[in-house]
Amino acid sequence: MIRTLDAETRAKIAAGEVVARPASVVIELLENALDAGAETIQIAVDGGGTERIRVVDDGRGMSEADATLAVERHTTSKLSDADELEMVETLGFRGEALPSIAAVARLDLTTNDGGERGTRVVVERGDKTVSPAGRGRGTTVEVTGLFAERPARKKALAAAETEFARITSIVTRYALCRPDVRFVLRHDDRQTLSTPGSGDFIAAMLACYGRDAAGQASTFDATQVVSVGDERAEIRVDGVLCHPAISRARRDHVHVSVNGRALAEPRIRRAVSDGYGTLLPDGREPVAVVRLALPPAWVDHNVHPAKDEVGFRDPQAVAETVESAVRDALSTADLARSADLAMDLDSSLSARGEESVFDDVAVIGRFRDLYVLCEAGDELLIIDQHAAHERVNYERLLEAVADAGIDSVEVEPPARIRLSAPEAALFEANREAVERLGFSVTAAGSGTYRVEAVPAPLGRAFSPTALVDAIADVAAGDVSDPRDELLKDLACHPSIKAGDALTDEEAKRLVERLGACETPYSCPHGRPTVLALDEDAFVRGFGRRSGRRG
Repeated sequence: MIRTLDAETRAKIAAGEVVARPASVVIELLENALDAGAETIQIAVDGGGTERIRVVDDGRGMSEADATLAVERHTTSKLSDADELEMVETLGFRGEALPSIAAVARLDLTTNDGGERGTRVVVERGDKTVSPAGRGRGTTVEVTGLFAERPARKKALAAAETEFARITSIVTRYALCRPDVRFVLRHDDRQTLSTPGSGDFIAAMLACYGRDAAGQASTFDATQVVSVGDERAEIRVDGVLCHPAISRARRDHVHVSVNGRALAEPRIRRAVSDGYGTLLPDGREPVAVVRLALPPAWVDHNVHPAKDEVGFRDPQAVAETVESAVRDALSTADLARSADLAMDLDSSLSARGEESVFDDVAVIGRFRDLYVLCEAGDELLIIDQHAAHERVNYERLLEAVADAGIDSVEVEPPARIRLSAPEAALFEANREAVERLGFSVTAAGSGTYRVEAVPAPLGRAFSPTALVDAIADVAAGDVSDPRDELLKDLACHPSIKAGDALTDEEAKRLVERLGACETPYSCPHGRPTVLALDEDAFVRGFGRRSGRRG
């Protein structure tokens, strides 16, 4: 039943009523459909979403009276007073989104709660009309002319391809976190995503990421009881984890939901990544779906206007529960990473002719096949062997590319790469920039692309799968030079890994070549290569006087 909220409740939920971009409309309409118990949700988008967004569901629908009231401000079917905000279990609790959408677009709603006829409500420029309509049980919402009367806000939007990529990402996130619901996404009358709605995580992964990811994925389910003071809560964590061989350069492919709400919660994403630990190569992030279920009173959904984050009664306890659940699940599967050792140190960096900053450094040992220990005057230097070799490789690549540029080589036969729906949308939005890096790509249908050429700096060809990371780097917009990001990735892959045993001679050559680098004290991704302990640290630790050896 739709009801009008009191002033106190309205004041507490006002932050959630802003429609910032087309993706905001899709989130609100999807969550309303899920709250209505929909088993199938169909989303159709024209252009970037400002032209038309249409969401059709087979949920409970509304009566004429409720449909008429639902488009009025401060009305909802999901809570009755401010106290219920503490215990809310629905997704759209902030207030129905319909009036917020109607304030910036033409809203056409047709719904039926199972009666003999349905109801159509149209809101345009503040005018509302209500009429009978033929429709089966469920709700259809069509939003057109978004921001047509708000030119400043419309001008602030990204290109249509980018806005649609954001929509695709949201639909994919929900499709993975709700495998029991069938999702269909169409763009300009072309189907771009369809999930079976069977309730099977692996089936949803197959629809969104293809056979490679689904074939190397495992489901998991864990429950843990945590306490805060005298209060105890049961936290359930379930989902699907892909083998570490299926990884990405960014954490965007860790899909998280909390009590049914799919969101980009950074703390939980980080906990999932931490659960993988050293199974992932440096600089790589997992592909995973992780759902949390915990008492509603332990979650505050009303903390972020874009619904990307939530508040927890005990954030640390929740993160630790997720991390341990992921780690335990991975420990039961054969997921150990086997790294190829690349020890071509002699060709990693040509001599520069200038003095190495480590000319006076003596290698005195190694520790745990992770670190090279060196004596340098009154200091003990601890060098991370992987970070050091990565820096050496990266500067060699930079030097070569500055002279010759990045060549491309043909892939024979062309490799077929399956992109997820968000990745495909991002690629189409940034195709020109990606191809400038040296990739040649053509569409092969159903989310599959043929990679016909790849970048090959110094004749070392990238794997066609590097296309996925290149798309992410270009689309992120937070890197000044996507070509540089490619070189960082290329420098990382052949570098010595943590756990690779070095001989005395290999360790010595690595230190020499690191010292010849222009920036020897950090790897290309910004992590330190060298830590130093001076003699005073040992003097203080052992309670000695400086310089005394007796």
